[in-house]
Amino acid sequence: MSQGETGACPVKHGGGDDIDPTNMMPPPNQRPSEGQPFPLPTGRVKSTIPKAGTENETWQYPSQQMFWNAMLRKGWKWKDSEMGPTDMDNIINIHNANNEQAWKEVLKWEAMHACECSTPKLKKFGGKATQYSPRARIRHWLGYELPFDRHDWIVDRCGRDVRYIIDYYDGGSVDPKSHEFTLLDVRPAFDSFTAFKDRMKVNYMRWTIKDDKIVGGTAVDHSKPSVVDNSKPSVAS
Repeated sequence: MSQGETGACPVKHGGGDDIDPTNMMPPPNQRPSEGQPFPLPTGRVKSTIPKAGTENETWQYPSQQMFWNAMLRKGWKWKDSEMGPTDMDNIINIHNANNEQAWKEVLKWEAMHACECSTPKLKKFGGKATQYSPRARIRHWLGYELPFDRHDWIVDRCGRDVRYIIDYYDGGSVDPKSHEFTLLDVRPAFDSFTAFKDRMKVNYMRWTIKDDKIVGGTAVDHSKPSVVDNSKPSVAS
């Protein structure tokens, strides 16, 4: 997402003088890589995710060429895989669907603060694939698999920064229509009393209200390894 963000995060986010602090990524690279076996589109798609600091602007998703270059920066070697143009198109569609799904889950939590702020916006984000959240570690200790990726999103709640943790789990086969396959565990981080209160409130609702449309994020069902129940938000970090 944005100026080079890559969803499944093929890039290691780190330091550097040219790193964009809003997405922890280097400047967009639309140039074909050396020896690239086929041309890739450079067109970018606008997301539905509003960008903080702007009136009506939304974040942009990376092009297929940008995503390819990002994977190469991590050390991926295309000669070792049977990658084709159709595969890159599918990867981009999955990446974009993941981010759209994550934002919808964020908005469920933000709905509890609609009176305070009806127009939350995404301020910045970064991948932390190897920095597992406490919740993910606890699940792993219990015998469940670790998420394949993690993002931290900073949401601008009308002047107040709210950090969300998003753990990405493998959900099996890709839905050919929606391009969704990732199971998301989305929740506000325990950075404030407000976040703690929100998590406690939703956890109470989860166990007392039998309603699949309950407000909140996502939660991992501990009775089934690596399954996320989108209707029941969680409390663990």
